[in-house]
Amino acid sequence: HRSSSLHADVAEAESDVAAITTDPKEAVKLFGRLAEKYIMLDSTAGMCCYSACSDCEYREPGGGYRMADQSSARPKWIPCYDHREFGSGKEHTTKWSTDIFTEGPAVTKEEFVERVINLEFAPPLGGPFLAKSAAAIEDESAAAALFDILAGEKEKLTRFRMGKEMKVHACGEEGVTWNHFSTALGAK
Repeated sequence: HRSSSLHADVAEAESDVAAITTDPKEAVKLFGRLAEKYIMLDSTAGMCCYSACSDCEYREPGGGYRMADQSSARPKWIPCYDHREFGSGKEHTTKWSTDIFTEGPAVTKEEFVERVINLEFAPPLGGPFLAKSAAAIEDESAAAALFDILAGEKEKLTRFRMGKEMKVHACGEEGVTWNHFSTALGAK
């Protein structure tokens, strides 16, 4: 009956993660530090003219388009990749991969929290609006909760695992948006 004990442990761990609640303003302070204005999406999207051509190879069945990349006026996505390069010569390295993992491929919880808190904040798209002057993080608990969400039971978070876990929270999309982020942190 070891499996029933394991099942109970898994259910308890899942309920612990589900029990995370974060003040939306504290969550947006983190999101505005991690989110970016640019994301690379689909290298096969090519050079679509976005003129709604009926035979466009880049058009989705539902009417949208496969896009190679996107930009926004304010930070909108936390890319799930650390570095991406397309054959066209475009490439992007995420700020989380270079600013959190400064000394190697893994960080402890303390290193993660310190580095996230020290990232520059920019008011993002999504969440409650917060001016840069009001975005200081004094309570580290939201950053610590984010580490726990990404690292699970591990003592260290690797760059690879961070990308992989963010992809899970992004529901398979290439970037975590405010809705995904706030749901993961229980900031609704």
